[in-house]
Parts: sequence; C-alpha cells; structure tokens
Amino acid sequence: MQYNAKAPYIVETHWQIEEVIDGDSIIISHLFSQLQKRIRLYGLDAPEVHINRKMIEEEQKSHLAAHFLRQFGFMSLEYVLSVAPPKTNVTIITETNNYYDYWKRQLAYVILPGGECLNDLLLINGYAKATDKFYCSRLAEFQTMNREAQLNSVGIYSYINNF
Repeated sequence: MQYNAKAPYIVETHWQIEEVIDGDSIIISHLFSQLQKRIRLYGLDAPEVHINRKMIEEEQKSHLAAHFLRQFGFMSLEYVLSVAPPKTNVTIITETNNYYDYWKRQLAYVILPGGECLNDLLLINGYAKATDKFYCSRLAEFQTMNREAQLNSVGIYSYINNF
C-alpha cells in the first residue's frame, strides 16, 4: 500500500475485529479498553447482504433480482471472514481530511497482521468494486485493481461482469 505524502494519516493500533458486518463494514474493539468503532472500508463497495434501500437501487441499476445480488453480498462477507475473522488484530489507517462517511462511520484502510491491506485484498480478489462514493487518496489505484479483477474474472466477476 502506497500512501500519498500530501494526505496526512492517523494510524491506530491495538484493535481487534469483533464482527464482520458485510464485505465493506466491520466492528472493531480496542484491546485495552471497551471502546468499539464501526469501520467502513475506504474506496470500495461490496454487495449488500440485507434487502434494503441500497439493494433495491442496485437491483434497478443492474437489472438483477435482489436475491441474486444478495448471494454476491454473502460471497463478499465470506471472503472477509476467511482473511479477517473476528478476533483478528488490525491496524486502522484513516485520512485526517476524510475521517467519517455520511452515516458517521469511521472510514479506514484495515491492515492485517501480515501487513496486507483488507481493502486491497477485496478489490484484487474481486469481492468488492472501487467506488468514488467515499473519497480516498488511493481511488485511482483501487480502480486499477478493480479493473484487473474484472478482466481476470476473479471472485464475483467469475459470475457476472458488473455488480
């Protein structure tokens, strides 16, 4: 993961994944306190696992049934659980100028114990798509990762060309 020197970052250590909500959201807790945070991963969007407003919008845009799209959401969720299950220790990196999303969730790059960035893994392996919905300094890089996953038909792209 390359960081833009112009974008100041806050690095938070000693966190652990408590719950994987879906392919782009997790709940973490601090190892030495009772503090918990809901984290939204920067620069990507994974399919929904619940029928909600966003799912209905995606259904209309993609012309695919919500129950079909939901299966992709479960695939993304299962992928996150396979690489970052609950109790995984993580480091959270947040851009200081872009800290929260519209729903007041903290945006973050989630770094796993081996140094891999969860955001990158989801894109490279085709379980999320790059999005500019929530700005991040790595958007161009994320778009390239997304396109390569699409061209290589990996993850969800092995079933469908767009989601």
